[in-house]
Formats: sequence, structure tokens, C-alpha cells
Amino acid sequence: MDVLVAGGSGFLGSYLCAELADRGHDVTAASRSPDAAELPADVSTTRLDVTDAADADEVVPGHDAVVNLVALSPLFKPDGGDRMHDRVHRGGTEHLLDAAEDAGVERFVQLSALGADPDGDTAYIRAKGEAEELVSAADVEGVIYRPSVVFGDGGEFVGFTKKLKGWFAPGVPLYPLPGGGKTRFQPIWVADLVPMIADGVDDDDRAGETYELGGPEVLTLREVTEKVYDAEGRSVGIVPLPMGLAKVGLGVMGAVGGPMGTDQYRSLQFDNTTARNDVGAFGVSEADLTTLDEYLAGSATSGAGGRATA
Repeated sequence: MDVLVAGGSGFLGSYLCAELADRGHDVTAASRSPDAAELPADVSTTRLDVTDAADADEVVPGHDAVVNLVALSPLFKPDGGDRMHDRVHRGGTEHLLDAAEDAGVERFVQLSALGADPDGDTAYIRAKGEAEELVSAADVEGVIYRPSVVFGDGGEFVGFTKKLKGWFAPGVPLYPLPGGGKTRFQPIWVADLVPMIADGVDDDDRAGETYELGGPEVLTLREVTEKVYDAEGRSVGIVPLPMGLAKVGLGVMGAVGGPMGTDQYRSLQFDNTTARNDVGAFGVSEADLTTLDEYLAGSATSGAGGRATA
């Protein structure tokens, strides 16, 4: 199959393009600034801005399948403000779908997010939910993936825990985590996730399905932070930062152009875990998946294109 991976030269996209190429597909990685450095030599690149309908109309034709990985991080306030979530996640998906329908694309694979809901509490979650509705209503076979946070080399989740300390408590030994770091996550290793997404391209039986995917363990933000520091041989003294104070701090940070804002405060108020973990639908059990500890210890190696991720 000829597969277009929108967002293909990013963190997740580079792994997925390698996996799809290994399966014998002709793969094109598309992004606003395509970078072939982390891609196999047999993966093509092209420029694509999903917020521009004309770009999608030009790039999508000629492909049998489209995978939409283009996403803004829910952890940071995007350039242009929270309205960019609608522009990129909902609007970008709409442009790709319209082009896919016009071009007769057979399969559309959408990377969504846990908790995606048009009536959700954050701009990110609302836009992801609206994008899912578009995929489900489109005249093209769609497959939707809702992963928890994804970790691996090149990902932002592990580094995010250290950045939080730099924002809230620079230069001091104590680490005030919002809400004491009680927000729960179900981190999944990128090399465990990408074969499941690739199956959404390959397998006819996946059409119309929505999969919630998480890793083998549920961890609080505090536990993740402690593991990250322990893996570096460092200790960290965590103290709770009341959510009310975190809201004020993040609101001020966002108002002065900082990396987080009130939308990110709201995202820390609900868990990022699966209601059901659908990894079994891909012949995998949670026990088969890589834990965060294993990754941090350097014992994990990638099955995606041979890339090492630890």
C-alpha cells in the first residue's frame, strides 16, 4: 500500500514510518518541516500543513491509506493559544478527510487521545473529540486510536517531569508538584504502540474500531517523577502544591507567555488512564509491554525499524 503519514517525521511518526516500511509499504512522511534524518532511506518525505486545505488536496491523492498523527501537546500551551487545538486537531483532520474522500483513499487512521470528548474540559480534549466525530462520519474506512501518554527517546513525557520543577521551584531542593502529583497516567512505550497502529493500516477487520491503549501499569505523576530522578541516581523531595495555587501559577505563566496555562492546569485534574485496555485486541497482554522502569534502566530496545530507544 501507498501510505501517507501526516506528522511522519515527528516522535511517534518516525517509529511508525519505520514499522510500515518494514512491512513492505511505500511510505511518505509528511510534515510542515519534513526531516529525513530519523527515517529509513526508503521512506519519502513531503511538506504538508494540515491547517491548509489546499496542501491536503495536493498531497493526499495517490495514497491508499492516510495516518493522521499531527498533534499539539496537551502538556504545553501552544503558540497562538488554545484555539490552535481546534485549528490543528479538528480543522486539520477535516482537511485530510475531505482530501481522502475526494481521492478515494481506502483507510484513514486517526491518532486521538484518552478522554477525547467534544464537551470535554480542555481545548485539547474537545478538539480531539470533534475530530473523532469527523472520522466516524466520513465516507472512508476509519480506525481511531486513543493512547495514554507515550514515552521513548525523542518523546516529551519523561522530560516534562523535570521541566515542571524548573518552572515551579528553580534552584531549590524541594519539588512542589500540583496536587501532590496525584494525577494518574498509563504510559505506553512507543515501540509497543506503533505495531498496533500499523495494524490499523494493514488489517481490514480494524475498520470502524476505536481502541484505548495504555501501558502495563498505572502511575501517578509523583511516581513517574520519582522514577525519573531515581534512574539518574538523584533524589527529589516532593511536596504537594495545592491545585488552587497551581491554577494561579499556571494562569500567570500563561498570561506572560510561559509554556503552560489554565488549560494545562485543568488537564492535571483528571486521570489519563484507559477505561479498558485494548492491547489484547492486538494479541498482546499488558505483561508483554515495557514498563517505564525498564525503559529508564536502558534495558528496552526497539522493534520499530531497529531504532534503540534507551
